[in-house]
Amino acid sequence: MERIERKKTSRKADRFTESVIREMTRLALEYDAINLAQGFPDFPAPEELKQAAIEAIRADINQYAITWGARAFREAIAEKVHWYLGLEVDPEREITVTCGSTEAMIASMMAVVDPGDEVIIFEPFYENYGPDAILTEARPRYVPLYPPDWRFDPDELRAAFTPRTKAIVINTPNNPTGKVFTREELELIAALCQEWDAIAITDEIYEHILYDGAEHIAIATLPGMRERTITINGLSKTYSVTGWRIGYAIAPPEITAAIRKVHDFLTVGAAAPLQEAGAVALRLPRSYYERLAAEYAARRDRLLRALEEAGFGVYKPRGAYYIMTDISRFGFEDDVAFAHYLVREIGV
Repeated sequence: MERIERKKTSRKADRFTESVIREMTRLALEYDAINLAQGFPDFPAPEELKQAAIEAIRADINQYAITWGARAFREAIAEKVHWYLGLEVDPEREITVTCGSTEAMIASMMAVVDPGDEVIIFEPFYENYGPDAILTEARPRYVPLYPPDWRFDPDELRAAFTPRTKAIVINTPNNPTGKVFTREELELIAALCQEWDAIAITDEIYEHILYDGAEHIAIATLPGMRERTITINGLSKTYSVTGWRIGYAIAPPEITAAIRKVHDFLTVGAAAPLQEAGAVALRLPRSYYERLAAEYAARRDRLLRALEEAGFGVYKPRGAYYIMTDISRFGFEDDVAFAHYLVREIGV
């Protein structure tokens, strides 16, 4: 009998690479370099948050929470969304707690996207979005954001929508450009979603990191969008707990039911004691968010000056904590090669 030999890995896995972010983090450790590659804050987590986690563990809240999230945490999410975004959300039927916003994104895509559907993604983008679409066997369609202010061409966006378009991914404030989508831009996206019956999947993890008077607008608050928007968020960036992996997805009941099913079979549930602490975090006073934004603004301005003095062209971000740069004057045609050079030779 002839021996059967098969390729051991899937075609899906061949369509994307490992995370460049994690690769650069490993290189930084190898060369003892300063790591500016990965989006984790170096602020300590708020004391109230840490203490609440300790107390929850000591109270033996260490078994499974409800799969879609502890009630206290879901209620705290609903309260915060109401005061910050003005949205009324039902914590029983419209919120799913996940293992980080990263899981919220893939669970949401798997819940609404079928093989052969198309998902529109603005580029440059947080590296997970493309692979997430591929893993759901959808076709990603990319719409470029153009410097210096990272606007998209409305005609290019219109052309990206087709009868196969199932969803569009929006990240505002944006990683990595620092763009904050304007109301006018979001209204155009909303109109196209309604025209083509598409779902908006919006990653708003940097909602509180805003500069120079920029305003965060959630597309779910626009007319006609509440019933076709999945809003993704989490604790990682705002509360400096990226290692806790606590995120959530807010969506209409029908979509939430599908997200919860996918989430259940992906991870079962997020860490129970950390959800108790998350409820404390979401009820911090508004002054906490004002102070956070001010501290990040000071750091942004300092880094912008340092980059300019080092010879980089810079694009001033209006949100999040990344800075896009122009490296053309350094003679490198490949940005990854330049990043490797910086790690090996400069130590950054």
